[in-house]
Amino acid sequence: MKRTKALDALAAAKVAHEVREFEASEFTAEETARELGLPLSILFKTLVVRGERRGVMLALVSGERELSLRKLAQAAGDKRVEMVDVAELPRLTGYLKGGCSPLGIKVGGRTGYPTFIDASAFSHERISISAGLRGVQVLLDPRDLARLTNATKADLTDA
Repeated sequence: MKRTKALDALAAAKVAHEVREFEASEFTAEETARELGLPLSILFKTLVVRGERRGVMLALVSGERELSLRKLAQAAGDKRVEMVDVAELPRLTGYLKGGCSPLGIKVGGRTGYPTFIDASAFSHERISISAGLRGVQVLLDPRDLARLTNATKADLTDA
């Protein structure tokens, strides 16, 4: 099994989890769900956004839904938020598109970012998030994820 900063964070926190791997080529939630035989509803994307006031933040939403920038801005107490350019991901998070995890972010002296998890995650016993590498996913209890990332539960989609 591959080691990542995200998996190291889970091990250090002694959080129960399951790692699954596949050969990624598209780097999409749909590909991940298809290759791992998981419902798209439990596969959560880690999206990196920037707010006018709060700066860089993370939003986790189900693979079957789209992030509402308006709702995230409201939840964050910001006027406006926008997606960061994909080219900025490695500098901001240490991860690449298709392998961005909310866990294990340590870049430029910063550990993590304000994190928001769509409320739909908490209707599942386990959700799947990136383990920090393309083609490596980790299944875990969304409550454990929220605790480890100090995340805020919010309605983040229009679905």
